[in-house]
Amino acid sequence: MLRTPRRLSHVVLAGAVIALVAIVVAAAALLSSGGKSSASVPAPRPPATSKPALVPVADSAGVPTSAGMTAALAAVAANPNLGILSGRITDAKTGAQIWEQRADFPMQPASVNKVLTTAAALLTLDRNARVSTEVKAADQNRMPGTVVLVGGGDPTLSAAPPGEETWYPGAARISDLADQVRKSGIKPTAVQVDVSLFSGPDMAPGWDPDDIAGGDIAPIQAVMLDAGRIQPTTIESRRSPTPALDAGRALAFALGVDPAKVTFAPGPAEGRQLASVQSAPLVTRLTQMMNASDNVMAETIGREVARATGRPSSFAGSVDAVISKLASAKIDMAGAHLVDSSGLSVADLLTAKTLDETVTAAAGPDQPALRPMLDMLPVAAGSGTLSNRFYDADAKKSSAGWLRAKTGSLTKTNSLVGIVTDLSGRVLTFAFISNNAGNEGRTAIDALAATLRTCGCGS
Repeated sequence: MLRTPRRLSHVVLAGAVIALVAIVVAAAALLSSGGKSSASVPAPRPPATSKPALVPVADSAGVPTSAGMTAALAAVAANPNLGILSGRITDAKTGAQIWEQRADFPMQPASVNKVLTTAAALLTLDRNARVSTEVKAADQNRMPGTVVLVGGGDPTLSAAPPGEETWYPGAARISDLADQVRKSGIKPTAVQVDVSLFSGPDMAPGWDPDDIAGGDIAPIQAVMLDAGRIQPTTIESRRSPTPALDAGRALAFALGVDPAKVTFAPGPAEGRQLASVQSAPLVTRLTQMMNASDNVMAETIGREVARATGRPSSFAGSVDAVISKLASAKIDMAGAHLVDSSGLSVADLLTAKTLDETVTAAAGPDQPALRPMLDMLPVAAGSGTLSNRFYDADAKKSSAGWLRAKTGSLTKTNSLVGIVTDLSGRVLTFAFISNNAGNEGRTAIDALAATLRTCGCGS
């Protein structure tokens, strides 16, 4: 079913923003040939400059037809490595559907679920919102010298020394909290950890506990160190099964208290505040989350949305908040069955229509709060989870720099949701989900998306 055509005054041209990537890729291809030539070497030119900008789609840009798109995609969409394929393509300027295949069929989405979490956060929270982690004094009459680390939902807190990089630039530090506590006048003798902000289980249905050691997830607790990473600067690092206690032990060590004696607080801390640190702004955290497909950050940001809408800070509360917020933004949530905010669960189900409508809303005029999400999407052959994808030796066929998308990957599941600028200058939004995929499933779904750049599907 076609959406009602609409005039767009603020559509984002992905190619205008990231064309430099395509230039760099082309230059790299030339250099890889050794640069040998019988022609004389020209004098060096001044360094190229780039001024990325948001520009309106030209009215003269050709509009792909449904018939043209169907013909262009026929061969790549029939690749058996795609397994069961669901997809939808939309003209960003008008909101009109151009192509679909099982677009209303609920599929296992994997990490493209993070598109919904990001959209709900942008619609609900201030983009400069920060999350606080505090240290409070316990009842000094009953427990003299006891301080309580109070989790506020920031998983990026780090025990790294000041000046040492962590996986999350701008992360708050345990050392800062310790310095403030020492200046408070209390001499700490014991540390407790208050995780009462979050409720319910700390692992979602459909999560594999082996993924903790595998580095994909950690138990979702109200305070964590480096999102549970054992090695804070390594993306492949295994995660900790006890992230909140790890944070408490790090604070204890910094205060000269025995880390082995750190315990959970019996209830919410109510004493006076001794110290406080803040996370990076929401827009920074969302960008980090989308680029690296960070499951822990997605879950904690989902809980921020839940709290802001009066729901429990739990898996169920987060999911309910995300679905309700997007439904209120007139995004079709039919068929959505979610148990987490990250897409890691094998129990999650979404339709390509829901995902495509979310991206189309970000590219359109009706939901300007969503527009930053387009800039958070990884760039083909340029950044994040797409940094090593969409390379093509033929620069004329390459999507490098012209396509931006959120990726998703689980066993036998591959997904891509994003925007692309075709050769005519038309911006298209798309959502592809492949379940029961073959061994070459990721390559097959990349080929499907890449076709949108060069299909020549106009009338």
